[in-house]
Amino acid sequence: MIHIPGGPFLMGTDQVGFPADGEGPVREVSVDGFFMDAEPVRNWHFEEFVAATGYRTEAERFGWSFVFRGHIPPERFAELVDQTVPGLGWWCKVNGADWRHPEGPDSSIGGRDGYPVVHVSWNDALAWCAWAKKRLPTEAEWEYAARGGLEQKLYPWGDELTPDGRHLCNIWQGEFPDHDTGEDGFTAPGPAIAFPPNGYGLYGVAGNTWEWCADWFDPAWHVTASPFNPVGPPHGTGKVMKGGSYLCHHSYCNRYRVAARTANTPDSSTTNIGFRSVSD
Repeated sequence: MIHIPGGPFLMGTDQVGFPADGEGPVREVSVDGFFMDAEPVRNWHFEEFVAATGYRTEAERFGWSFVFRGHIPPERFAELVDQTVPGLGWWCKVNGADWRHPEGPDSSIGGRDGYPVVHVSWNDALAWCAWAKKRLPTEAEWEYAARGGLEQKLYPWGDELTPDGRHLCNIWQGEFPDHDTGEDGFTAPGPAIAFPPNGYGLYGVAGNTWEWCADWFDPAWHVTASPFNPVGPPHGTGKVMKGGSYLCHHSYCNRYRVAARTANTPDSSTTNIGFRSVSD
């Protein structure tokens, strides 16, 4: 874990983004110091948890999870067309998909020890944190840490997405959702430490996999929230996710920006959602 010193910072953005997400206004908030995982939780560490506790993820209990259609063999996808999400046809409900079988029952995490665990719901992440005697970060803690000491920059490294032509995160290149050129080296989740860390030594806080936060999501709550160690509303329907994923693309979802935010229901799991933990 990395010690994050805490202090005041400018959270959110007024420049770009999605009005419905409530990324703005920019406001000064302060967080106390804390420790954060240098990387998202990897497959091997989640496997330790399961071995020690016998825990079954919600995807395992439901018997299915969402898989990106581009990672399903064409002959199998032809049988699953009616299992796609209306309006989001790149997501397909796949029986037998879970953290051990990321693309479906015929896949495995063999050779992926260094990859972030995926197909974990918010509830699953909370269970892992309880076992590890840690917790999920608040949205404010996550954003403060992801900024790496920089103020109001778009990305953890600055304002240019690819400075000097260098790719610094795993996102989509090409035409979404039909063709990912993989110019950054990946067309699926990559290793947790595939790209350089930010100023605090944190890997993978942009792209690759979304990361759960502790807070309930609300697009306007932060306007009246305390500026000191702010937390989300007391209830809601979705939990905050930060960081974006390998499926993010500027044409529809440039949420790999540090201030960007979105939400999902606490029992949701997909091939692009993971988490990291913090400790006091």
